Amino acid sequence: MSKICQLTGKKVMTGNNVSHSKRRTKRKFLPNLITKKFYIPEEDRYVTLKISASSLRTINKIGISAAMKKAKEQGFLK
Repeated sequence: MSKICQLTGKKVMTGNNVSHSKRRTKRKFLPNLITKKFYIPEEDRYVTLKISASSLRTINKIGISAAMKKAKEQGFLK
């Protein structure tokens, strides 16, 4: 499965490793992803999501239902 957050759409970015002599080689910046299971009381079921750590903080703040609704509006969650 790809390394993309299902709520925010964060994904792998590319950049350069820069040595002391300023030689540049390609590298990847990976998102901080977590696979977590959430209980949705409105639907009375569990959902497993692959989310970033910042998404987890958002879910703790506004709730899983509001976060999923926001993600659906932005087109990240189907």
